[in-house]
Amino acid sequence: MIFDFFGDKKKAVIAMAHIGALPGSPLYNADGGMAKLVDDVVSDIEKLQAGGVDAIMFGNENDRPYLLKATPESIAAMTAVVAAAKQVLKVPFGVNYLWDPTATVSIGVATGASFVREIFTGVFASDMGVWAPDCATPSRLRRNLGRTDMKMLFNINAEFAHSLDQRPIGLRAKSAVFSSLADAILVSGPITGQPADASDLRTAAEAVEGMVPVFANTGVNVDNVRDVMSVASGCVIGTHFKVDGDTWNSVDGERVKRFMDVVNSVR
Repeated sequence: MIFDFFGDKKKAVIAMAHIGALPGSPLYNADGGMAKLVDDVVSDIEKLQAGGVDAIMFGNENDRPYLLKATPESIAAMTAVVAAAKQVLKVPFGVNYLWDPTATVSIGVATGASFVREIFTGVFASDMGVWAPDCATPSRLRRNLGRTDMKMLFNINAEFAHSLDQRPIGLRAKSAVFSSLADAILVSGPITGQPADASDLRTAAEAVEGMVPVFANTGVNVDNVRDVMSVASGCVIGTHFKVDGDTWNSVDGERVKRFMDVVNSVR
């Protein structure tokens, strides 16, 4: 079993529901407003669920350039969008506010999420500057708000960044579980839509020795998913489900169905 909310599934597919740029972001569509944000993400959710994904994760990928500390208006807006859109959900859901772990946990608790994802550990040189997340604060927040059941998925090698931690990835994965209580380990490629190095994924999975699930976090597609699922407990997928495989497009329902047909043949 991966997590209780996945039932008896041995491999899981978490599909991204990318929310449009939130108020305050450079790409925010003020003419469409909050109503358009909700309508667009609900449309994507309906196609993802029709294709048979196992869970949905809301993310604010369109809030470029990204913040390392969320603003009050963006936290409020994302919470409102998730609260509205979750009414159509038939599968478990999670949230990720890029790139603020405490905001992510706050939104997850407020909306009743089953899981959250973020960069909780490490130090990185990134497009956003020096990136040094504080794992203790969101972990304590989860405890203090009474949601220890909400799983924290640790992305241990951040996109748009280079780790300043010289320890090998297997040791970083094992340490995140031991010292920071990671509920799952996620392994990413260098940028959204690009796959994780296959050896990194395998090394992380071997290092945690089954203590927690390990997921491929980026770049999974219909051509490599068999190999990914032979190593990992599942994957997080966004870009491949979009029209023409473009991260910023809407979801293509046929691409979702083709992908899930392959997944279902190997799990």
